[in-house]
Parts: sequence; C-alpha cells; structure tokens
Amino acid sequence: MDILLRDQSASGVLTLTLNRPERKNAIDLALAGELVRALEHADQAPAVRAVVLRGAGDGFCSGGDLVGGDDSRHVLGVMRQIHQPAVALHRFSKPTIAQVHGVAAGAGWNLALGCDLVVAADDARFCQIFIRRGLSLDYGGSWLLPRLAGLHRAKELALLGGFVSAAQAQAWGLVNRIAPRAELDAAVAEWAQALAAGPPIALAQSKRLLQESDAQSFEGAIENECAYQCVNLATQDTREGFRAFFEKRKPRFEGR
Repeated sequence: MDILLRDQSASGVLTLTLNRPERKNAIDLALAGELVRALEHADQAPAVRAVVLRGAGDGFCSGGDLVGGDDSRHVLGVMRQIHQPAVALHRFSKPTIAQVHGVAAGAGWNLALGCDLVVAADDARFCQIFIRRGLSLDYGGSWLLPRLAGLHRAKELALLGGFVSAAQAQAWGLVNRIAPRAELDAAVAEWAQALAAGPPIALAQSKRLLQESDAQSFEGAIENECAYQCVNLATQDTREGFRAFFEKRKPRFEGR
C-alpha cells in the first residue's frame, strides 16, 4: 500500500504515512488516490479527531513522481487527478499536522504546508524545486506561500528554487515547531493528542473561519464569527467547557 494508516482510536489520532520510500515518497496517481480516500474516510469517522501526515524512510516527500504514467491521457486530466490530495486536505474539517523529516520538496513541501500545523525535525530541508525542473508552482503553492510567508518571500522561494533549512523555514513562518530528529515522534504526538482532546465542532469552525478570512471583509468575518458562535453555544461541548471551568478540571469534549 502507498498509504499506511495507524489508527490510534483511543486517543483519536490517525497517522497517515506516505509509503513509497524507494521513490522518496514521490506522489503518483496511485498514492494520490489512496491519500484522498484515506482523508475522506477520516473526515467522516467520528473516532478520528486529528490526523498526522508523515513520510516513510529517510524523508517526507520528494514531490510529484516524474517517471511513468499513462501517456494516453491528456496531461490536464492527469494533473487534476494527482492534485486531488491537496484539494481534499484543504477541505478537511479536522486538525492536521505534517510531521516532516529529511527532504520535503515541490509538491511534497506544499502538501505539508496544506496541513494546519507543521512540525519538522532539525534535519529537515525544504525546496520549491519546480523551477529547477522547468515547471511552475503546483499543489497549492501559489495560494499557500504568499499567505504563509508573504508575497516577496514566496517569490524568492518559487523563482530561485533554493533549499531552506528547518530553522529558516520556521523563521519565515513555514514551520511551527522544530524538534531533534530523535524526539520528533514525541513532539508531534504531544500536539496531536492536544488537538484530539479539543472540541471537534469548535475546532472545525475556527479552522474554517481562518481559511476563509482572506475572502472576507472585517465586518463579514465578525458576522461569521457570531453565527458560528451560536452553533457552539448550542453544543454539549460548550456546556462541558463552562462546567469544567467552574469545577476547575480539564474538559472532556465529545463532539456533541
């Protein structure tokens, strides 16, 4: 299988592993299809409260697989199909963490940036490698990079195609947290378990508000916040949050 699933139902965390280490986890049509199906299933599974995306072997993902494929199909159709994981990840309602070690290049880096949080090993290296192959940005990079790093930084990354260390990526707002390679699993697990213990409805709504913020006026954002807060106030989770506050204990959110 090109995607390995590790379902930690007790904690609510699902780990998806890109499993093509012999190809440095490069994304081909088969892997893309499996990843889309895994994300769609996880989005509908009540037991899944957070998802971790990682790579097998010595790196996260080297980008799109440039070898092989069906030459009889129009390239635009192939491009749209192989990009479906980026779309599915953007639509995914639950919190996601990219766990990055080794190299994340091209579509691989943009797949990581499509997650809500990026936790990188101190040995991680990143590159918008497209220009080195005579290609332009893809996998959502043209949308993600300006929003996360600013337009001029995005142009530097896209037009020069240089490698960036984990520390530099963090300084530019493209990595949330860095951990020593030996401690990466534990660092990711800490955040994943915190997300899984959170209120699912409120988390999904906060995520959506943030992702749609660029398309809103300030007044429109306020209106959406008010509407979403009304939904929260009708949930058992919000009542539990208030009870836990007054009882001086941790809340136990159930997504109801």
